Amino acid sequence: MAGNKKIRKFYQILKITGKKRNRNLIQGRKKLQKTAALLLLSAVMGAWAGCGNKEDTDTKVVLTTGFAKDEIFRIESISCTLPEIMVYLTNTQNQYERVYGPEIWQANVEGITLEQNIKDTALARIAQIKSMNLLAAEHGVELSEQEQENAAAAARAYYGSLNETERERMGVTEEIVANLYAEYGLANKVYQFIIRDINPEISDDEARTITVQHILIKTYALDSKGEKIEYTETAKTEAYKKAREVLETAREGETDFEQLVERYSEDSKATYSFGKGDMEPEFEEAAFNLGTGEISGIVETRFGYHIIKCISTFDRAETDANKVKIVEERKKEVFGQEYDTFVKSLTRNLNEEVWEQVTFINDPQVTTADFFDVYGEYFAADP
Repeated sequence: MAGNKKIRKFYQILKITGKKRNRNLIQGRKKLQKTAALLLLSAVMGAWAGCGNKEDTDTKVVLTTGFAKDEIFRIESISCTLPEIMVYLTNTQNQYERVYGPEIWQANVEGITLEQNIKDTALARIAQIKSMNLLAAEHGVELSEQEQENAAAAARAYYGSLNETERERMGVTEEIVANLYAEYGLANKVYQFIIRDINPEISDDEARTITVQHILIKTYALDSKGEKIEYTETAKTEAYKKAREVLETAREGETDFEQLVERYSEDSKATYSFGKGDMEPEFEEAAFNLGTGEISGIVETRFGYHIIKCISTFDRAETDANKVKIVEERKKEVFGQEYDTFVKSLTRNLNEEVWEQVTFINDPQVTTADFFDVYGEYFAADP
């Protein structure tokens, strides 16, 4: 049973996460606010996100022996070595520490440490890129001579920025870095190849973005670990009673709504601009049915009771920006469908023993964090 779980996990690592709307909008205070950096680091891989999330019981994943000593996994004919994963993992680690400091690694959600989360993210990222390189071969997509030169130049720049300790601790060579950049560039190129003809027309109504303010009266608390504890029925009734009182005050109009937000709301954010599909369904439905200046009744979501005031029913700049986002999401869906079908056909082998021993490098001499930035300097921006 444990082996089957590991097989399913590695399969899911290879599948690109499907299109996900942000349905956690209301809570400015997430379980771990500092982990918001995950969204930033996911942006590049998010450009290749498809719509496949289903678990495939027929997937050909094998946990096996016979690996080279520094080999992490194989996908068909392509392999990932320990130095390669350490480049991804170390750069991600140091990106976090540059922003939040080393204390960020003390955070955990539901018993999963942030370090383990970052390990899985790095493994997913590099596994997806290598799978996309196999997909590129299927389509006959290759790097041009100029693009190969770009990868070599990027490798010289990045490898040249490393000190001896960084090179030694990651076990990396300039040749390894050049290969990583070439694979990264080819993954982006096959994505562009597959979505090249996708350019849907998006109407103003479909992309319409509105702006609201809201007051949240929560129906849960957080324990010392940041875990959500639902209110008792008695406490929930008291929260609803409070929401009714605030709503009556808001509708009387004698007190400015912003003042009521400041006085009563238990959300760290007061104003939201969003399009359809971005919010909790109950919140969104109520908000889109409001006219400018109108105040909703009490709207219940999993976060609590909301009182919503519509500030604007249409924001031209935000709507135009949302059109661009929707087009990109459609492209990701098209790519994701082909990618998911392709991945199902692949045989992949995970070197579980070596992978479980992989850890962060905790050395004050190892501060490299620019691997992905250097890529952007030598290749066109990712979609």
